[in-house]
Amino acid sequence: MSLGDDKYLLLTTFRKSGVPVPTPVWAVRRGTSVYVWSAAQAGKVKRIRNNPAVTVAPCDVRGNPTGPPTSARATVLDDRGSAEVRALIAREYGLVGRLTLLGSALRRGRRGTVGIEIVPSTGG
Repeated sequence: MSLGDDKYLLLTTFRKSGVPVPTPVWAVRRGTSVYVWSAAQAGKVKRIRNNPAVTVAPCDVRGNPTGPPTSARATVLDDRGSAEVRALIAREYGLVGRLTLLGSALRRGRRGTVGIEIVPSTGG
């Protein structure tokens, strides 16, 4: 099983002080990258813009890790990339994913959410 094959992913971002902030998120894998989406103004998005170094691990819905963490780099995507991530999430999570995205769009508007690309580190 590869990272992003699980329904939930524990994305850990880091505050400027270095304190880790773990957050369970839906994830979709495409190629060697994993994609998640978030409210554009969420703390994790701000932390990624400040420091793209993250860790990711498979987890359950409550954020309890079910596998070891992997070092990775995260990138907040532009409007086009974010739209692609929303489409991937809708396809992967079916009706629940589409309803969640629709609710988010109604609350925040189309630009109120962003896609995040996560590329696991290759080591070395």
